[in-house]
Amino acid sequence: MTRTGLRPVARETRAYFAPVDRVSGTPAIFDPSKDAGFLLEAPPAPWIDLGWIEAFRRTSTLQIEALTGGAANAVAAQARNALGARIDFEFRDWGKLQMALAGGAEHMNVLASDPSASRSGSGGIAVAAVPLLAGSSSGELVLGAGAVDGFEAGDLVACDVDYAQETGYVGSGIAAAYVKNPQDVRQDANYVRRVTFNVARVAQKTATSLLLAQALPGGTPAAGAAVQKVAAFVDREGGSFMQQWSGLFVEEEESGGRVCFYYPRLSPCTTGAAWGREHRVDIDKPIAMLALQASFTALPTVDDNDSAVVLCYRSYFPASGVAVY
Repeated sequence: MTRTGLRPVARETRAYFAPVDRVSGTPAIFDPSKDAGFLLEAPPAPWIDLGWIEAFRRTSTLQIEALTGGAANAVAAQARNALGARIDFEFRDWGKLQMALAGGAEHMNVLASDPSASRSGSGGIAVAAVPLLAGSSSGELVLGAGAVDGFEAGDLVACDVDYAQETGYVGSGIAAAYVKNPQDVRQDANYVRRVTFNVARVAQKTATSLLLAQALPGGTPAAGAAVQKVAAFVDREGGSFMQQWSGLFVEEEESGGRVCFYYPRLSPCTTGAAWGREHRVDIDKPIAMLALQASFTALPTVDDNDSAVVLCYRSYFPASGVAVY
């Protein structure tokens, strides 16, 4: 056996996120007995690869406090207190999910708008949606002959149901926003598609279908869904919705074992009275990369095996043939 394999060496940290069921509070599960050595480019469902991240930092507020007693006021026992954990990091990739997670609130799809529509900071009145036909999947949107003519390879599209004046969480597969009153969203039939995570790029067309470059994150579209072009993504300083996702962070093994940090439930948090939301990372001045800063607090869950209240799990998968300790 060799001891060198006991020293995990990694280049960068890889981030994966999966939606939490907001109605039941059920998180996505990373099971170290089943998901140990997954390919980083092909994570197990429902995890979504959000790329390499930088400046990954885990902190804990958990305190071990002494319980004293007796005439000498000596330590008689110890107890854990102030259970809390947070993570901070930078997304170097920009995309729909990265922006939503870093922003923390509702994230908007800027739907292609009617040329005569009035201007709005998150996009004006959208052009009419194209109904989805039977046979569609998370990777193929069947629109029918003629209807596909309004789209081209390379277009971004949002696919979800019409807003039907309901209250509560909206968005197929992934909760994208919470509506308290239909009047708040102008009873807009396109509102769900404005916020949905079911967004992808068209890779190519057939005579009747749009073939997507990546599968829709929310899965197969619901019955009655429709499709609209997306011009851009926009998030805002403000809003009342709080994103909540399960997080998995992997230190890939260069030599030695793999280390995984699994957070069942993460919710956005602040870093101070004022903080930067993004910053420039110099490449070769004046050229720089714009990084998204993200901060989350860990929310508690209960471990099925022993009913312990936990915030996160740290798993270590030893390299083959190395010593155990």
